[in-house]
Amino acid sequence: MQQSFAAPRPTTNPYLVLLAESLAVQPGISVRTFSWPGALFGRYDVFHLHWPDVLITGSGPVKSFGRGVLTALLLLRLRMTGVPLVRTLHNPAPHSTLTRGQRALLERIDAQTELFICLNAEPPPQPGRPYEVILHGHYRDWFARVAHAAAVGAVPVPGRLAFVGHILPYKGVTQLVDAFRTAGRVRAAGDAPAMSLHVAGQPRTPELEAQLRRLAELDSRVTLDLRFVGDAEFIAVVTAAEVVVLPYHELHNSGAVLAALSLDRPVLVPANPVTDALCAEVGPGWVYRYDGPLSAETLERALRQIEPSDDRGSSPSHYSPAVSLASSTHVGRHEHPDLSRRDWADAGARHVAAYRRALALRGAS
Repeated sequence: MQQSFAAPRPTTNPYLVLLAESLAVQPGISVRTFSWPGALFGRYDVFHLHWPDVLITGSGPVKSFGRGVLTALLLLRLRMTGVPLVRTLHNPAPHSTLTRGQRALLERIDAQTELFICLNAEPPPQPGRPYEVILHGHYRDWFARVAHAAAVGAVPVPGRLAFVGHILPYKGVTQLVDAFRTAGRVRAAGDAPAMSLHVAGQPRTPELEAQLRRLAELDSRVTLDLRFVGDAEFIAVVTAAEVVVLPYHELHNSGAVLAALSLDRPVLVPANPVTDALCAEVGPGWVYRYDGPLSAETLERALRQIEPSDDRGSSPSHYSPAVSLASSTHVGRHEHPDLSRRDWADAGARHVAAYRRALALRGAS
């Protein structure tokens, strides 16, 4: 079974590493990581594609053209040899800007896809196409490998908000800093802790970095760490926060949301069907949602709603849905969010079943 990602490196998305590991222990499965010679000339039964825009784009026009040619040859090879293409829909649409030729190539990839894998209950945007729902796995096992004894049971900094992860325009980080600048200047409660915001991650472009630095200079409560964040630093940033704010303009699947929840920190995210379902799944007090543009009032209300965890309630599988920020009702929460449906052993088995279904579909076509 051929994956579209290369052999893992320290900067590889942990989702891909955990997926490869969960597949490697499945009976009868051999996982091949990506290289162009292996993809074009190797022997495998299924090709599993992640983020097709990454496959077809390079660091410049020449490399992008070369990758486009190689991708077209790969699609031809798959069609001629009868190897089914399985695609995980990490995002409904690419976040990068593509040329007309690259968009046409993506349409060819979609047309040739035998089976889509959705990471939540939202169906693929291609109506009537076969798909399987395999929930995005949690990161508890991943973080357990990192030496973070100090983070276990760590007490967050009172009033601290945080954003962590790769900083791209669609993630709304500049809007977060701008909204924060007018938040918490006057707290309703006399003993309320001062608010602070920490942003950690590598901006996509120098222009985005410069914009963030200009905004942060206007408010001493904002601190920036604009570089690649490794696992240990990620854990430190998340566990130091009372709430992790992820104000993505488009939030379909977010590893950062699940990473924060895996470290037992509440998240503030835009309200949509995906985040509504996640809120109901993990239990009250963990996923706070808001409608409309992010505002200072939204940030203040998120901090007011945070309560100490309460492990005396009903079992995690019987939580009632948490309230959104449209309500000021306080909700207690259990000690940990319920991520029991996102175990990687189950995800590995479900992927194998999806590959077998794709082979059956290909054989029947």
